Amino acid sequence: MAKSSLTRPSRIVIVTGGASGIGKALSAALVRCGDTVVVADLNGEGAKDAAAAMAGAGKAVPATLDVTDAHAVKSLVETVVADYGRLDLMANNAGIGMGGFVEELDVDHWNRVIDVNIRGVVHGVVAAYPLMVKQGHGHIVNTASLAGLVPSPGLTPYAMTKHAVVGLSTSLRVEGAALGVRVTAVCPGFTDTPILDAPTPAGLRPTSVSGRGREVAQRFPGGLYDVESLANVIVDGIDRNKRLIVAPRFARASHLTNRLMPAVVERQIRDRLSAARPNLMSS
Repeated sequence: MAKSSLTRPSRIVIVTGGASGIGKALSAALVRCGDTVVVADLNGEGAKDAAAAMAGAGKAVPATLDVTDAHAVKSLVETVVADYGRLDLMANNAGIGMGGFVEELDVDHWNRVIDVNIRGVVHGVVAAYPLMVKQGHGHIVNTASLAGLVPSPGLTPYAMTKHAVVGLSTSLRVEGAALGVRVTAVCPGFTDTPILDAPTPAGLRPTSVSGRGREVAQRFPGGLYDVESLANVIVDGIDRNKRLIVAPRFARASHLTNRLMPAVVERQIRDRLSAARPNLMSS
């Protein structure tokens, strides 16, 4: 269970990508803890529905937001500060999947995932970090992935963006520590969210992995992680100011093994890929 609001003061929070998946579960967990959460999403109606369903000691407020629009992200942050007087937590969670083997992809595939998964996070940081430095406190939480810590063939563009988010987060954490700003990167393994079933984003040519994220995930040991359990782990990790939140246990084991024995992990993943690739490419 996420910590009770009685153990700490309530926070003013923005969660991007809050209408579904990890963002929705995290927003709900924070509301249960007593926080005021702005549930921001490109899907404005989805954000309204998600916020309306959240109950707890805090409250949820919906907002429509395109994280690829830097001005819109800055405007939302400024509005929240004007309304509540501060911003305690900025969770840059919005992201998209991008599966497919590199030879199937063109530059538009790469640009789309960069726009959302890297620039979307950068826009949140640029909007929130200077404000947090000025107010002398704050916490930035960036959703990365286990794919940002270990090799992830078949998801190479996605993995690239998540490595970037980890690098941004760990570097900014050191830079912000003396200024009162905390930074955490969230690196979950395969989690049971709608992103697994999402097709290739609109306007892009489908790949052999399009809409088959769940099938791909099931080819790896460890299974799918429950999103509500992950949300509670994230809340606990935020409260403990963790550098990286890696979950579940299988993901932590994969991360540790890759640090200690990268050649072994590479060989295991390569063998798994060799077995799966013919079936994926022929379907």
